[in-house]
Amino acid sequence: MAVKTNGAEVASGLRFERIRQVRAHEYVAEQIRRHIALRLIKPGEALPAERELAGMFGVGRPTIQHALRLLEATGLVEARRGRTGGTFITQRDQDSLAADDLIVRVMRQRKELEDLLLYRRLIEPAVARVAAGTRRSADLAAMRRAIRGMTAATSEPEYMQHDTDFHIAVAQATGNSFLIRAIEEIRMRLNDAMTLLPESDAWHKRISGEHGELLETIERADSEGAETVMQEHVANSEQSLRAVLAAIRRRGVWK
Repeated sequence: MAVKTNGAEVASGLRFERIRQVRAHEYVAEQIRRHIALRLIKPGEALPAERELAGMFGVGRPTIQHALRLLEATGLVEARRGRTGGTFITQRDQDSLAADDLIVRVMRQRKELEDLLLYRRLIEPAVARVAAGTRRSADLAAMRRAIRGMTAATSEPEYMQHDTDFHIAVAQATGNSFLIRAIEEIRMRLNDAMTLLPESDAWHKRISGEHGELLETIERADSEGAETVMQEHVANSEQSLRAVLAAIRRRGVWK
């Protein structure tokens, strides 16, 4: 049925949902939360001062304070007073979450993890292919920094942070906001499962070697080569992850 408004027929009976505007402090909190989940801010590390954060986001200090209160309420950050005070990322990933809790979380998300692994298998090689054709010198420099950071890392969280930095640098080399967002989402949702992978020098050497090979193909603008190397890198990572999950299932706790 149609009704007339100003002489024109307008469809009636439509049921649109009202658009919910995300408030500024919620946007700020979500951006910081994403960086924590991606390990771009490490546990125990301090966030920039409120004034600096306000400048980064282009908002007032009250907005930053409201966002930090949201994050503190969920246990992601803690405020410390005094001369060495500030807002710090909590140590929950390393200290308060036992290995069994991590395993339970990962195994409860098995269906999502299966979907995510397939998504990664399809997306990341394509991203590497595009990056090889669009990369700039600044992108290559960011990839090199990430590889150097992995080599110099003294802890697993630090190593994983630089691992994430590398994959995001490859995505950013595409200049495509959708592809960048896709890789950020993959890394964020894979973090728990990736934490189960072995923490050994041999494992780290293998990952860093694959990253180095990928950097070389991207640097020489070899799109096919970059896609192939990323396919192998993703396949190796997935194979190792599936081996860990199979070992967990063999413990008899999860079927």
